Amino acid sequence: MNILRDILYRVNLNAVVGSTSVKINAIHFDSRKVEENDAFVAVRGTVSDGHDYIDVAIKQGAIAIICEALPTSLVDGITYIEVDYSNKALAIMASNYYDSPSDNLKLVGVTGTNGKTTITTLLYQLFKNAGYKVGLLSTVKILVDDTEYKATHTTPDSVTINKYLKLMNEAGVEYCFMEVSSHGIHQGRAEGLRFEGGVFTNLSHDHLDYHKTFAEYRDVKKSFFDGLSPRAFALVNTDDKNGLVMLQNTVAKKYTYALKGYADYKAQILENEFSGLLLSIDGSEVWTRLIGNFNAYNVLAIYATAELLGLEKVEILKLISDLQSVSGRFQYFISDEKITAIVDYAHTPDALRNVLETINSIRTKNESLITVVGCGGDRDKTKRPKMGHIASELSTKVIFTSDNPRSEKPETIIEDIEKGVEPQNFKKTLSIVDRKQAIKTACQLAEPNDIILIAGKGHETYQEVNGKRFDFDDYKTVEEFLKQLQK
Repeated sequence: MNILRDILYRVNLNAVVGSTSVKINAIHFDSRKVEENDAFVAVRGTVSDGHDYIDVAIKQGAIAIICEALPTSLVDGITYIEVDYSNKALAIMASNYYDSPSDNLKLVGVTGTNGKTTITTLLYQLFKNAGYKVGLLSTVKILVDDTEYKATHTTPDSVTINKYLKLMNEAGVEYCFMEVSSHGIHQGRAEGLRFEGGVFTNLSHDHLDYHKTFAEYRDVKKSFFDGLSPRAFALVNTDDKNGLVMLQNTVAKKYTYALKGYADYKAQILENEFSGLLLSIDGSEVWTRLIGNFNAYNVLAIYATAELLGLEKVEILKLISDLQSVSGRFQYFISDEKITAIVDYAHTPDALRNVLETINSIRTKNESLITVVGCGGDRDKTKRPKMGHIASELSTKVIFTSDNPRSEKPETIIEDIEKGVEPQNFKKTLSIVDRKQAIKTACQLAEPNDIILIAGKGHETYQEVNGKRFDFDDYKTVEEFLKQLQK
């Protein structure tokens, strides 16, 4: 058991009622998980407020309550701690509870709109291939060296983060690569963590349902770099105009990477094909199986990060050439009928444009590009017409369909997407609500040498409708339909 005062180390306290010498069994922010002698942190969420469940937590056995506003009636024998921001307090407490596990790791956080999963996953792969014990906290999975755990959020809650970092300590992990989302930063989930470095990829239209304005979204990302220590490095993409903004107030050591402008780390695309990319990085050529301009940036970020972490240049280039593509990130195969099917997670306007422009830069234009795309429900609605505009502008044929409609009607989401289609592109579009039927139709429309892009869900193996998740895998679905066509 931990002593409450030790868990509260570095937490700013506004008021204390009761003893901080009580022994704490576990920390929870979900009252349903509270048991005897646990601490309950009342967090204000987007759906519910933990302060409404303080009485429930006490009945469950909570001995300490951490909250932003003390209840009007206090229970004898319970310790109450008032703080300014419960999320931040929770993160620092979680770090203390698990013995500050990030202090024993070289932890690198990657943030930005696109590229987080690819960069963190491939850095894990690269350092693993170099012979190190490595950890990964990503959208797709959590890895403690060779042991895999399921991921539920881009940036897990702070208790979960520290729990897995502690497991990494116990497994002898030296390096850990972590996706850091804007939600995670804003909700203080990374507070109390000691980062060896931070990487900024790019910034484009996303999550404005949560952040309300692009400036707020940008500034939340920036706050991650503001919090880095002088011993850490801050590596940013300066081909994105927001890259230098990230560096404005950081005390970390500053480094830049770019394909176009001047930077500390430079790369040039020499060849771009469906089989991969030939790049020149800081004067040395390297071949990678990854495809497209956006992946050239990802590879350059990986190269720069690995060098900043102490690997030798020649070794890094060799390891880059061995990297395998990430599940659901420009994942493709060619059927016996010579139809190329590509599955990609592109769910933002910028990501969709990147993927479509990459395909168009490689294809001969003698074949058709058929895109299947939708948008998630209960999320930023302003990006839907932009997705429709980009898909219809850059494809030969587009099928608008369901993504994860959640609590919204998929027909309404599709109508929003269609609003972005220019009149001259109407004839290119179809709308099929059922995603499986939409993919089947794309396969039926495709001729030999044509290309099918299925965008939006990538690695996800489910579809979320009205609070329920149903098994659905884009890659398996398109593979199955194309095999049926061969019979």
